[in-house]
Amino acid sequence: MRLERALSKTDQILLIAGEKSGEEHALSFVPELMKQHPHAHFFGVGGDELSAKGMELLYHLKDFSSWGFTEVIGKIPFYFNALKKIEAEVEKRNAKIAILIDFQDFNMRLAKKLSKKGVKVLYYVAPQAWAWKAWRAKVLEECTHTLFTIIPFEEKWFKDRGVKRVSGISHPLWYHYHQRISDQKLDQTAKPFEKFKESVNLLLLPGSRNFEVSGLLSEYFEAIDILKNDYNLKISMVRSSNVNEKIYEPWLDKVDKIFENEELAHALEEADFAFAASGTVTLTCAIFQVPSVVAYKSSLLNVFIYYTFINYDGPISLANIVHEKVIFPELTHNLATGYNLANSLKQWLTSRDNYETIKTELKKTIHLIDRSGSDIPGQMGEVIKECYGQ
Repeated sequence: MRLERALSKTDQILLIAGEKSGEEHALSFVPELMKQHPHAHFFGVGGDELSAKGMELLYHLKDFSSWGFTEVIGKIPFYFNALKKIEAEVEKRNAKIAILIDFQDFNMRLAKKLSKKGVKVLYYVAPQAWAWKAWRAKVLEECTHTLFTIIPFEEKWFKDRGVKRVSGISHPLWYHYHQRISDQKLDQTAKPFEKFKESVNLLLLPGSRNFEVSGLLSEYFEAIDILKNDYNLKISMVRSSNVNEKIYEPWLDKVDKIFENEELAHALEEADFAFAASGTVTLTCAIFQVPSVVAYKSSLLNVFIYYTFINYDGPISLANIVHEKVIFPELTHNLATGYNLANSLKQWLTSRDNYETIKTELKKTIHLIDRSGSDIPGQMGEVIKECYGQ
């Protein structure tokens, strides 16, 4: 019955948000699109929050997401079946627009298939072709109507390589947090350097996938044991609902305060420093001006594939990519040890100059990701009008 009602609506729009971060991106513009275009019906891949907004899920993002090359390989049959099903649904519904968010390998394949059928593809969050597979810029020019970029230098990079319709927009985290924070407020709440002799609030952000959380927590607490010899640490941690609770159990009695996913901003407001998994959360740390040490661990096979086939030696954490330099130390693979984590954090705990330098640099973050003149729902809405004649 629900599907019949959905198909009775004229404006069928495919939306693919195959990871939690993709859903968060979608939530920054989809509600406004729905308000502006009440006849639009969104279907595709998403999570509970998009479903609650009225999107019809063909697949839940929990079934869709994967971590690392080895896990992706194991899910290849699933992804091929999903491509076929989604393509068939687009044809059945006569959908004329597809909004594809990040999730690069899957969405690039889907974009090529859909563009051949005349579907206008709006690709939101450009693939990091500047890091590897630069040839994808040509593919994007051929199969996308508009490419939306969220990292400052990307708009020019893609235009220089022939992608004509590129729109640089504010990073979704800007929409989430710019009204919540201000330099003045953060200056008032930041702990003076001399107070670190009394106590240090350290926030643990081990990630949202079982493999990375399991690998990082042991290193985090080894670092904590080292740091406790010299500092009075207050430990807090953000726990992900996507992670098996048993992974956290051995460490819970060593944590003073636990936050859930949705409390990340509050956790950062209380933190002096953080240990963070590589990913979007590093940019959130930078926005809240929390100096962080970034760690990344993966399987031996993933490490081999990375160093063998990916010709990229730049920063991997989003905070460093946005700043176009290393502001947060990055400890990858065998360097992600408790000893190295502790030593990296000490650079700010033992030197006022280092601490004040990083805090000054972090103040730039919210401005670097601000393209507040951009109107994402407006741009996408124009394509909806173009396709459906409203």
